[in-house]
Amino acid sequence: MPRQTNIELLRIISMLMVLTVHIDGASLGMPDTAGGIAALSARDIWQITVEAAAIIGVNCFTMISGYFGIHLRWRSVGAYLFQCLFYAVGIYTLVLLAGRCTWAQWWQSWLVLSHTDLWYVPAYFGLMLLSPLLNAGTEALPRHTFRNLLAAFILLNIWCGWWWRAPFNPTGYTLVQLIMVYLIARYMRLHISVESLHRHRRSLLGAYLAATVAIALSAIWLPDRAYAYNSPLVLISTVALFGWFHTLHIESRHLRRIARSAFAVYLLHKTPPVWGGLIKPAVRHLWATESLAIFTLAALLLAVAIYLITIPIDAIRRRLSDIILQKIENNLHN
Repeated sequence: MPRQTNIELLRIISMLMVLTVHIDGASLGMPDTAGGIAALSARDIWQITVEAAAIIGVNCFTMISGYFGIHLRWRSVGAYLFQCLFYAVGIYTLVLLAGRCTWAQWWQSWLVLSHTDLWYVPAYFGLMLLSPLLNAGTEALPRHTFRNLLAAFILLNIWCGWWWRAPFNPTGYTLVQLIMVYLIARYMRLHISVESLHRHRRSLLGAYLAATVAIALSAIWLPDRAYAYNSPLVLISTVALFGWFHTLHIESRHLRRIARSAFAVYLLHKTPPVWGGLIKPAVRHLWATESLAIFTLAALLLAVAIYLITIPIDAIRRRLSDIILQKIENNLHN
């Protein structure tokens, strides 16, 4: 299917949400809520609210893949691995030249599926490999069978995974989580019409806002579960926002082009030398030295700046990827 600007805008926003979560909870740590609402400061409330609104970024990003379907080809696999290698090896090469890492760390940067701090990279690669089975299975199943199996799978993830912390999916940072979100999106794509979403657009927006408030409140009483990707409230918020974006009518080739670099933003900013060496210390310094208003503005500008810096770098990566993969393809055909 051709790229839709409204969904590409969601892709951009989803990655900005990921950046926001990393700037907020991952950098600063979440506040202690043992004293209840009355004991929370303005900064505590700010962190809890921001985290609640942005925690669905990863789920939304995955739902886009599920809705349109991953179409597995050798070239898509090659492009994905090259993209991951480009940022991991490229960054560690610069760090090595600056004398800030060892040769062992540089060699490990090539092992993007096994020696990485970016959990989403190997998990999404696994989703890619399974996508032909998931696509064929969901298209072959009758609607009621698909609905019942999906409901059972979601309940398994929520009850055993989220609530009881079963090892297969305790917090949502797993391949199982990506499969669940992918299947939810496939069900929407196959069995829920866009017209139906339009009829319920206000309800969808209301559900997202209500779920966001509920996530923030649940963080006070369930701080260790509120922000899990497989939390029922997080899943409701994800589906509601994803459905609402389908009701928007937007057309912009510039947004579509910007969205092409969304995943690269994750690969660039979360690589340990960039994240641990630059971004996290800067965020913690701003939090400790600036007012909440100034910090909020600085954090917003930082997220946008990271995205803007990534766009020209990723344009070079795409060009190199096209050249290399085309040469491989030509050699295979000769």
